[in-house]
Amino acid sequence: MTAAVELPGAGPGTAARTFLAVLWRDVFVTGRELLPFLAQVVIQPFFMLFIFGKVLTGIGYVQGNFAQILLPGMVALTGFLTALQNTTMPLILDFSWTREIEDRLLAPMPIPLVALEKMVFGALRGIVAALLIIPIGFLILTGINWPASAWPGVLGLIVLGSLAGAAIGMTIGTLVNPRRIQIMFAVVLMPLMFTGSTQFPWHGLTHLRWFQVICALNPLTYVSEGMRSLLLVGEVQSIPLWIDLPVIVVAFGVFAGIGIKGFLRRAID
Repeated sequence: MTAAVELPGAGPGTAARTFLAVLWRDVFVTGRELLPFLAQVVIQPFFMLFIFGKVLTGIGYVQGNFAQILLPGMVALTGFLTALQNTTMPLILDFSWTREIEDRLLAPMPIPLVALEKMVFGALRGIVAALLIIPIGFLILTGINWPASAWPGVLGLIVLGSLAGAAIGMTIGTLVNPRRIQIMFAVVLMPLMFTGSTQFPWHGLTHLRWFQVICALNPLTYVSEGMRSLLLVGEVQSIPLWIDLPVIVVAFGVFAGIGIKGFLRRAID
């Protein structure tokens, strides 16, 4: 694999401009493929919101306030998993079949910045997907009431959750053998989806202590619970923000570090 080349006179300013140019290129390509991207990120959460929040509530199998609990978790899930998948899959393709990564490694910026750009782009896709789910949830579900004062915090949590998802995606994309990627999605994604406290509050698992412990190991849990602690004050007991935020930041730092090391190894090999 071709390593990144430091061009003569290429300093921090050049690296920053190159980083932004590469990021803008990826964003531009996404704009040209907007409809497939929207279909990819909207269909699954749409049906989960409809079935869990509309159908089951409508026929009386869940409590009437379940929609209030569900929507923050689905927003967290959408941003987190979209960022994860949109970081992992391009890496698998770039390193295995398209070899597009070689062009990026020749750009005048350090290899870690190439990896960081991949994570930032994946996180941007996650942020867009999460923001799209909010109006869809308001249209599908009834009884949703989000205080205006909570919106800045919600946006901040979406950004942090998407970055954490992208960091995990970088780790998976650089450490998992491409031939095992389908197995990985079955083994990793499904547990992440259903142990992230997205369809239920974490404190409600008191009588399932073993499952509560498993959910506490999932960074997505702290994104979901952080959303609820902002939006459902006094309605549902949630993990407080002073715990949620440090855990998300630490998860991002740990997985980003592991992912960048894996990226360096794959790039140099």
